[in-house]
Amino acid sequence: MEPIRVSQLVYLLRDMLEGSELLSGLWVTGEVADAVRSRPGHRYFSLRDGEGMLRCVLFRDDMPEVGEVPNGERILAHGRVSVYPRRGDLQFICDFFRPEGVGIEAARLEQLRERLEREGLFDPSRKRPLPAYPRRIGVVTSTSGAAIRDVRDVLARRWPLAEMVVAPAAVQGEQAPAAIVAALRALAADETLDLALVVRGGGSADDLSAFNDEGVVRAVFGFPAPVVTGIGHETDSTLADFAADVRAPTPSAAAERAAPDAGEVLARLESTQRTMALRARGRIREGAARLRDLSAGLRHAAPSPARASERVTAAGERVRNALRARLAAERAALDHAAVRVAALDPATTLARGYAVVERLDRRRVVRRVADAPGGARLAVSVSDGAFRRWRRPAPRRAGRAPAPR
Repeated sequence: MEPIRVSQLVYLLRDMLEGSELLSGLWVTGEVADAVRSRPGHRYFSLRDGEGMLRCVLFRDDMPEVGEVPNGERILAHGRVSVYPRRGDLQFICDFFRPEGVGIEAARLEQLRERLEREGLFDPSRKRPLPAYPRRIGVVTSTSGAAIRDVRDVLARRWPLAEMVVAPAAVQGEQAPAAIVAALRALAADETLDLALVVRGGGSADDLSAFNDEGVVRAVFGFPAPVVTGIGHETDSTLADFAADVRAPTPSAAAERAAPDAGEVLARLESTQRTMALRARGRIREGAARLRDLSAGLRHAAPSPARASERVTAAGERVRNALRARLAAERAALDHAAVRVAALDPATTLARGYAVVERLDRRRVVRRVADAPGGARLAVSVSDGAFRRWRRPAPRRAGRAPAPR
């Protein structure tokens, strides 16, 4: 076998250690020693007992809220084993720790809670309001426990209009987490569902452990409709409660939170009806009073029939007088025009002894002597008719030949 470089061996050991499932999620107990904090905020310390020591590092991003690692105290630490290649040191990369007296289960639960909280699963700003008047309510619980009976009784008493859709699930034991997740997924497929209840009765911390399962918490967080949890007794608290939109202390209280009280709703409706009726009557009274005021004002402002008749008669008389005056003026203008037309009539002129002389060959009125040369044929019109004449040519002068004809 050919020799290998030191760095190759170191990285090979690191890959083997970090690839081991057994060494990738360990819980280790020991006493803290040599704890220091670097300038970037990472914590370096050792864990030791009477027979061994392990170098450890806690990066600031894994537990940003932690203060100092307590020197001289025994802790329960979670992390993985690796190798620091530059020095070849075996080290424990810690990502969570608690005092040793807390216990392994409590530490595991707290570690999961902090991780999910950092992811935003418990953020209050994402909590959704519950529908005021739900029509279909999903319920995830055991069908053999008291919780289903309590929920059914409360819903029947408070809000019988809602339909309860039950998704059965084991709520205790090793199979419970998977059963609860499957029940939530089945309800999530129903798009008509308004909200869901996740409930179970009281029990020990071990009995409620299924509701601390990461898969259950994520299923509650990702449910498409608001979720109300009622798990255990009032003092019990699970991670599913933190992820739900509303946490109730018991299954009965969860049903009360999910559904309104029909009696209270009816009372509010009756009160609203009375208020609306009172307001409507008030508006009607105000309108009637306003109408009476307007009617009185109209009666006061309206003229009497006698005065109106007088005004109409006077207006008619004014119109008639105006028409008479206009007619007289038009008649006078017409008479004046007739006089002017008569004065300009040729027959009138002829009756006074005048005549109209026209040249027959050109049908033109003779206005000057030059218009009727010698020999021209003329038509003379007088008052009682017309006659033709021929104008004698002017006498010729001696020594000059007659003009050609």
